[in-house]
Amino acid sequence: MIRAIEDVVAEREAQIGREGFSYTHDNEHNNSEMAIAAACYADPGRKMSDHYPCPAAWPWEPRWWKPKDRRRDLVRAAALIIAEIERLDRTSVNGSKD
Repeated sequence: MIRAIEDVVAEREAQIGREGFSYTHDNEHNNSEMAIAAACYADPGRKMSDHYPCPAAWPWEPRWWKPKDRRRDLVRAAALIIAEIERLDRTSVNGSKD
């Protein structure tokens, strides 16, 4: 389990560092976009291919749809869920509710 958690934390850090998705940026996604994106990556029924078009539910531009292998996609999904939880925590601290 430790490796899985480390990989999810590393992915979350990469989303912030490498991809540049700051907390301010994440806060703008207040329509559950990160949770929806996580569900898309976690969906076991979709085709696993870089060349497969993004799912209909994908909340962002297709260029951001970057599936890899099953494990890697689940790590991405978990990191996106963490991002959504962090966003909810920040907005609830500020008195806003989603």
